Amino acid sequence: MNVMINEVKTKSRNYTVPLITITLLFFMWGFITCMNDILIPYLKQLFNLTFFKSMLVQFCFFGAYFIGSMIYFLISMISEDPINKVGYKKGIIFGIFLSAFGCILFYPAATFTSYGLFLGALFVLGLGFTILQITANAYVSLLGSPESASSRLNMTQAFNAFGTTIAPVLGGHLIFEFFSADDGSFSAVATRIPYLIFAGILLLVALLISQVKLPSFQGEEEEAIKGLGALQYPHLLFGVFAMFCYVGGEVAVGSFIISFLEQPQVMNLNEVVSKNYLSLYWGGAMIGRFLGAISLNQAISQQKKALYMIGAAAAVFLVIFSIVDLTFSQISFFLVFIVLNFIAFFIGNLLRQERYRSLHPSTCCC
Repeated sequence: MNVMINEVKTKSRNYTVPLITITLLFFMWGFITCMNDILIPYLKQLFNLTFFKSMLVQFCFFGAYFIGSMIYFLISMISEDPINKVGYKKGIIFGIFLSAFGCILFYPAATFTSYGLFLGALFVLGLGFTILQITANAYVSLLGSPESASSRLNMTQAFNAFGTTIAPVLGGHLIFEFFSADDGSFSAVATRIPYLIFAGILLLVALLISQVKLPSFQGEEEEAIKGLGALQYPHLLFGVFAMFCYVGGEVAVGSFIISFLEQPQVMNLNEVVSKNYLSLYWGGAMIGRFLGAISLNQAISQQKKALYMIGAAAAVFLVIFSIVDLTFSQISFFLVFIVLNFIAFFIGNLLRQERYRSLHPSTCCC
């Protein structure tokens, strides 16, 4: 009886405000993460780096993800899950503070014009985002029924992608134009004020989260089990490898777009123009995630899903078109990829239904 009462209480909770608050956080860390794609060509020109050395930006940033996650895993394996011990809210706030500190470290890095200090600041920033990835993603999955967890995660990640979409335009304007030297040359001080602004916004988000009443799931989970835990399942290991390949490909493409379009034999564009195509790239990811969130929502009929997906894609395309400084003829090819995205979604859905029918021939897949 007590179990049934607890299930009813869980289902009756309203998680709208907590979910909106966490979504704002997803937006901010997507925005700041995508600033790395602006930093790579900026630092490459500033320090006269090779492509290999300039990519240390992403190596230090995402290397912090790996090191931070391994440390967290070892602590969890030896003792217990730290987040389950201190609570998700405290874990999220700590991650925000560490990320803000990483942004603040850009000030001395720019003041002393030291590439090593820039990389150190990126590593600290990456550690902060690692904690946010561990806490916020898991927290979103708990804010509602388990059946709709994948849909909620896709939706919050869509707003994360919205941050990555506007970051090249806004962040690129701040670094390449607004805070650049008067003669248009590259100067290290161009990053000081923007990253102080980012740190201030992150601290405001932390203050907002501290004031919002977030549901506590601390102690509600089953007793922690020491050891490898979920990593003993081969499906998870294959999933980790798949994520490694996916994130590597996604990040590498975004990191090289500006430098690639600068090449004389390609398009010979400067940073001010090519940053718009970087925004276009991340805008495509945003459309895919919005469509994924709708597609995974089991409470919507197939007909409504199709309408919602078309409406969402059209709305996001208009937002992207209003953000980037490109003409319709320059962006029209993007529509072809949106259509291909739709076709892939519908084919995938048909294959899923056929698979379901083959496994459950006596039932109907709606």
